[in-house]
Amino acid sequence: MDNLKAQLILRNGQFTTLDRQNPQATAAAISDGYLLGVGMDNEVMRFANDQTKVIDLNRRRVIPGLIDSHLHLIRGGLNYNLELRWDGIPSLADAMRRLQEQVARTPAPQWVRVIGGFTEMQFAEKRLPTLDEINAVAPDTPVFILHLYDRALLNRAALRACGYNRDTPNPPGGLIAKDANGEPTGLLLAEPNALILYSALARGPKLPYDYQINSTRHFMREMNRLGVTSVIDAGGGYQNYPDDYKIIEDLHQAGELTLRIAYNLFTQKPGEEIADFTKWTNMLKPGDGDGYYRHNGAGEMLVFSAADFEDFRMPRPDMAPNMENDLEAVVRILVSKRWPFRLHATYNETISRALDVFEKVNRDVPFDGIHWFFDHAETVTDVNLERIAKLGGGIAIQHRMAYQGEFFVQRYGRKAAERTPPYKRMLELGVNVGAGTDATRVASYDPWNALYWLITGKTLGDLSLYPAANLVDRETALRLYTQANTWFSNEQGIKGQIKVGQYADLAVLSADYFSIPESEIRQLVSVLTMVGGRIVYGDDEFSTLSPFLPPAMPDWSPVNRFGGYFKPAAGATKLHPFAQTVCGCGNSCAVHGHAHGRAYQDAVGTDDQRGFWGALGCSCWMV
Repeated sequence: MDNLKAQLILRNGQFTTLDRQNPQATAAAISDGYLLGVGMDNEVMRFANDQTKVIDLNRRRVIPGLIDSHLHLIRGGLNYNLELRWDGIPSLADAMRRLQEQVARTPAPQWVRVIGGFTEMQFAEKRLPTLDEINAVAPDTPVFILHLYDRALLNRAALRACGYNRDTPNPPGGLIAKDANGEPTGLLLAEPNALILYSALARGPKLPYDYQINSTRHFMREMNRLGVTSVIDAGGGYQNYPDDYKIIEDLHQAGELTLRIAYNLFTQKPGEEIADFTKWTNMLKPGDGDGYYRHNGAGEMLVFSAADFEDFRMPRPDMAPNMENDLEAVVRILVSKRWPFRLHATYNETISRALDVFEKVNRDVPFDGIHWFFDHAETVTDVNLERIAKLGGGIAIQHRMAYQGEFFVQRYGRKAAERTPPYKRMLELGVNVGAGTDATRVASYDPWNALYWLITGKTLGDLSLYPAANLVDRETALRLYTQANTWFSNEQGIKGQIKVGQYADLAVLSADYFSIPESEIRQLVSVLTMVGGRIVYGDDEFSTLSPFLPPAMPDWSPVNRFGGYFKPAAGATKLHPFAQTVCGCGNSCAVHGHAHGRAYQDAVGTDDQRGFWGALGCSCWMV
């Protein structure tokens, strides 16, 4: 071991390794993308030579890179630059100010889109904007606001762009609200099928190829800012394979992925599920790819007749009578091809019927260690948890109740909400459990919201949902977001811990996750994120180490003005000192991020600063 030398050493940190044999450390040595040594400073410095780079972490808390077991990253990346984020905004008044400003910046015929990641309960006003309020700030620019999977708000310009009029019929499971004269009001309701929300959004303009590349890079950088280093992509509606995977595949080929991505394939049309999975199982094998981009199996949509959308404002939907036959046909294909699979299932009633199918198929074609799991499972019972454990399955849980808990309580009562989902009981019964977000169209992609929810059981509206018996401690929550999630992508033992031999994927935090008050967990970000030993994001004292990222395209993108998730206490829009010296616009202008400023200074000194910032889209130049 003494003959091995590190390319990089991180020292003087507080490492939470999640390795029970070596739980705490102050330093880590990295070579060729892997962890070479983990221990105390004096032990790890043995791996240094004259060429080793050493970074002092200033006693910062270091954790394994976070892994989201259910994220719609590939689809989200194609549109990220088009979307105005209301994630984390504390008041409707603040959200509407952002909307009005973005309307002024957005050229025709483009739309302004607020696509999930927020709930009206996070706002001080505890309400959504009215259609009159939206039309007042956007009389001519189409505006589309998606709230969870229950409704969308469209202004009059968006109604015209979509072609909705008095003669437009309601689609199955959806409602186009109309006024007394029969004209659409701009309110679309999932009753409870979210297809109407998908299809209306799909009518908006799309980014061209180069812009989608840039957009996906910005979304990955945003995830890196939050300490995420790996995701399992759950597919999605209107995400066709292989066409809509070209952007992420091209980024992979170019070596520009800053997240490790395991992707699942999601069937796209009712009645064509068997054809899809027959074709795909002949094209791919699970595990095809490499450590940055690899195929992970089927789902979360396996058959449309089994999709129970989670609109808790509506009664629970009963699945179609043909659900079992449809699901059995697909699962037999998958198991015979040894494909892992995942199934979206919100309600225990759906889970019971799906388990009947799985147990039947297992009797004929044994699962024998195939990693299969349910997604969500908010109302699953102990009886079905025992059935899942017996079949060797798992459950990927998400913090959707942090966004929808109040609506669940209104319909089903406080007592029923206490086990939504019963994640601590899942662990006790031996079910494989991992955590994620289900971002971006319902909950936000921010992992710290999910961790806060696991620990406190509170919604974004500050409603306490769960008794202490259903809560976990901070280390368990972190393990569910790191090591435990490796089971869901068949990558156990190669990531998820800070341990010799594993990938050097880690995050250095803005504050100490283990000692700050619970209320501050949601404000955490990373100040240094590494994937495979490569720095993919830096801030604060590590800002000069952050790789340059070109500004978001197009130049009017909300990302250039507002960034992503709003973190008032964590410096989400904090400027690099260089940017502050050339621009007086203050913290409202996220476009002047530290990486842009540093890259410009390094490249061209101080000449033509006005042209540089203008190219980045700054509308408030002051010197």
